[in-house]
Amino acid sequence: MSLIIAEIGTSHEGSIQKAKELIDAAADSGADCIKFQWVYADEILHPDTGFVKLPTGNIPLYERFRQLECTPEFYKECIEYTHKKNCKFCCSPFGLKSLEQLLKLKPDFVKIASPELNHFPLLQALAEFRKNQAENGQKQVPVIISSGVSKLSDIENALEILGTDGIQLLHCITSYPAPEEEYNLSLIKNLHNIFGIETGVSDHSLSPILVPCLSIICGGTIIEKHITLSKETSGLDDPVALEPEQFALMVHVVHQTEATMRHYGSQTGYERTIDQLSEQFGKEKIMAVLGDGIKKLAPAEKENYGRTNRSLHYTKNLEAGAKIKAEDIAVLRTEKILTPGISPEFEKIIIGKTLARNVKSGSGVRLEDFLV
Repeated sequence: MSLIIAEIGTSHEGSIQKAKELIDAAADSGADCIKFQWVYADEILHPDTGFVKLPTGNIPLYERFRQLECTPEFYKECIEYTHKKNCKFCCSPFGLKSLEQLLKLKPDFVKIASPELNHFPLLQALAEFRKNQAENGQKQVPVIISSGVSKLSDIENALEILGTDGIQLLHCITSYPAPEEEYNLSLIKNLHNIFGIETGVSDHSLSPILVPCLSIICGGTIIEKHITLSKETSGLDDPVALEPEQFALMVHVVHQTEATMRHYGSQTGYERTIDQLSEQFGKEKIMAVLGDGIKKLAPAEKENYGRTNRSLHYTKNLEAGAKIKAEDIAVLRTEKILTPGISPEFEKIIIGKTLARNVKSGSGVRLEDFLV
C-alpha cells in the first residue's frame, strides 16, 4: 500500500483550531500521514523579495510568511493530535532553527521540500543528526525529499549528503497548479532504478485522480497532495489543494488502482488502468502525462530554476573593502524580484573574502563581487 500524505502546509494560517479541523479532515479522508511546514520567514526569504497576490490584494511575500510563523508548542500540539488520529506526522523545516526545533519533537518523517534540495547547510545538519542517531543505536528519522525545479545532478548532490538509507524521493513539478501533461510520471521508475530508493510523486496538479493513479502504475509508493477545508480560503496553497471530498476520492481510486495491479499483475494492471483513465481523459493526454521518463525541468518550472531553489544573498548593505562575515549572507530563495546568487555550496568559501564593490541587501552574491 502506498503512503498517502495530506499536505496541510500552512493552510491552518496559524490557528490551532483550524489545524485540528484539517487533521480531522485528512484522517477522515484516508490519509496515512499528515504534513505541516515549520515557517520562519527569515529562513526562507529576504524582506525585499516581492509581492504575492491574495484575494485580499497584493502583500509582501515575506510578510505573508511572517503571518504564518507558529511556536514550537503549536507544532507539538499538532503532532500529538495527529498521532491521536492514528496518522503519521511529517513536517518541512526551512532552515537550521526550524530543523532543530522539529527534531526535538521526534517527527515520523522529515520532509525536505523541493526549494531546499540545494540548502546544503540544512541537509548537512540533518545528515549529522541521523549519523548521531545511528551511532547511538537509535533508529534514524526517515526523510522524504522532493525534487521539483531540479536537475538529476541536484538530486545526486542531496543524496551524497544524506545517503540513501531511510530516504524516500518524490518526483514533483514546482508550479501551482502544475500541468498534468508535464508530469513525466515514467520518471518515477527510472529514479527508483537510479538511486535504489522508494519513489513517488508530490502532485500539484488539480485532478484528484489522474496523476495519483498513473503514479501507482509507474511504480510510485508515496503520494503527497495538498488538502484544504475550502479552495476559497486564503492559504497560500489552497487554490491547488483538494477539499476533503476530493481527497477521499483520490484515496479511493488510488487503492482501487493498487488492487488492480495486485489482481492482474504489473503489466496487465498497467494496461487496464491506462484504458480506464483514457475513457475519462483521452489516450493522448494519458500518454503525455506518462512522458518519456527522462529527468529534466518541466516547461512550467524551467524559468524558476535558480529562483525558487536556494542561493546566497546579502542580508545588509555593504561597502567595497568590507570582509564578509557569516551574518552578512544567508541561504535564501530568490523568488519574485531579486537577483539569484551563487550556490549555497560556496557559503563557507566566501566568508572572510573582501568585497570589490558596494552590494545591496537582498541581492544575490556573485563571485565577481570579490577581490581576486
